[in-house]
Amino acid sequence: MYPALDKELETFERRTPKSAEAHKKNLKRIPLGVASNYRAYDPYPIFVQEGKGGKFRDLDGNEYIDHNLCFGAVMAGHCHPAVMSAVEKRLSTGTMFGMPHNMEWELAEEICTRFPVEMCRFGNSGTEVTMHCVRLARAATGRDKIIKFEGGYHGLHDAALVSVKPHPPGDDFGDIKNPKAVSGGMGVPKASIANVQIATFNDLETVERRFRENPDEIAAIILEPIMMNVGLCLPQKGFLEGLRELCDKNGALLIFDEVKTGAKLGWAGASEYFGVTPDMICLAKSIGGGFPLAAFGTHKRVMQLISDHKVFHGGTYNTNPVSMAAGLAMFREVLTRANYAHTDKLSAKLTEGYRKIVAKSGLQAYVASAGVNGALMLYPAEIKNYRDWLAIDVDLWRHYWFGMVNRGVMPQPYWWDEQWTISVQHTEADIDQHLAAFADIADSLATAQHERMGAVAAH
Repeated sequence: MYPALDKELETFERRTPKSAEAHKKNLKRIPLGVASNYRAYDPYPIFVQEGKGGKFRDLDGNEYIDHNLCFGAVMAGHCHPAVMSAVEKRLSTGTMFGMPHNMEWELAEEICTRFPVEMCRFGNSGTEVTMHCVRLARAATGRDKIIKFEGGYHGLHDAALVSVKPHPPGDDFGDIKNPKAVSGGMGVPKASIANVQIATFNDLETVERRFRENPDEIAAIILEPIMMNVGLCLPQKGFLEGLRELCDKNGALLIFDEVKTGAKLGWAGASEYFGVTPDMICLAKSIGGGFPLAAFGTHKRVMQLISDHKVFHGGTYNTNPVSMAAGLAMFREVLTRANYAHTDKLSAKLTEGYRKIVAKSGLQAYVASAGVNGALMLYPAEIKNYRDWLAIDVDLWRHYWFGMVNRGVMPQPYWWDEQWTISVQHTEADIDQHLAAFADIADSLATAQHERMGAVAAH
C-alpha cells in the first residue's frame, strides 16, 4: 500500500466517524453491514443522510458532489422537481393496485417511440428485464444457449452470473481466444453455466467460434454496447456491426443491455449513438428517476409469445403507479434533448479537464467517456476487454477515490469497475470543483505510480 493512500485513509476515518459507527451497528444484523454486496468496501462505506440536486451529505454533515448517483441510476440528480411533483400527486391516489392503468400505455408509447422496439413490458430492476429477455429469446428461437462476454454484468440471475467477477485466479478461465465459462459465485447450477457460451469483448473471432461450435444452438448474444463493468470499455470500430451480422447469419437475436446506456448515452440510447439496431433492449436505472422501474422491448412477433401465453411474464410490482409516474416525468421532462445538450457540455468539460491534468502530472492513464458516463482509466493504453482491465493497480485507484472523497467529490461509485455519471442537475461550478480536487491529488498519484513501477522493474 502507498504511504499516500495510508494518509488518505486516515483522513477518511477522521472525517466520517458516524459512518463507521453506523456500519458497526449494521454488521450485527445485515451481512457485510450493507443491503447489496456492491455497497461494501474497506474500511467501511459512507452512510448517506440526504441528497439534493447533484450533491449529498453523509451522517457527519460532509457534503459531496455526487457522481455515484446510485451506480448511475439517478441521472436526474436527487429530488428532481419534475419527478418529485409527479410522484407526490400519485401518493394520494393509490400506490399499488395490481390492475391496469393508463400510465402503462403512456410510458410504453414513450419507450417505443424513442427506441427501436415495437412493444414493451415492464419490471422493477435490470436483473428482471435481462432475465426475461434471455428467456424470451430462447423461446423465440427454440434454442437454449446464449453468448455473453467475459466480465460483462447483466444482473443476478443464473444466466447472468457466468464469467462475471469474481473470477478464479490464473488460467482457470481459459485462453483469451477461448474463454471458459465459470460461475460468478456459489449456487449457480452447472446446467446454467453450460448454456452460457463466453466470448471476448471486441473480438469477433471468439463470437464466430461459439456459433461454429454450437450450430443452431445459440438463441442470442447479450451485451452492454459499452462494457461498463470494467470502468468504461468502448466497442472498437465494426464490433457492434459485426455482432449484428453474425446474429442475422446464424438466426440469433441481438440483445442490448441498456440498463446503463439507455438513458445515459443519449436521447435514444446506443442504437442512435452507434447506429446499430438490436432485436431486444433492456432498460432500467435512470429511466425511473430514483424509483424502481425497468422495461424490455422487442418486435411484435417476439412479444406475441407472451400474448399467446407461451412465455410467462408477471410481477406484483410491475407498473407500480408511483414508479410509472416517475418514469413518465423522466421521459417527458428530464431526458430531453435540451438536457442532453447540457450534460454533453459538462461531460466535455470534465473529460477535457481530466486529460489536461493527466498530461501535466505525467500520470500513465487515460480518460474514457461517452454520454454522461466517464472514468479515469489507470492504464498506459486503452483497454479493449476484461483481461486488459484486470491489470489495474487497485491501491492506486483507491488512492484516487479516497483522495477525491476527502476533497468533497465522490468521483464514481466505489470499485474500480465503475464510472462517473453526470446528472442534469450538475453545474459548471460542480465540474470546476471536481477538476480542482483531481488536480490537487494528481501529482501524488503520478509519484506513487512511478515509484511502484520502479520497484517492480527493480524486482
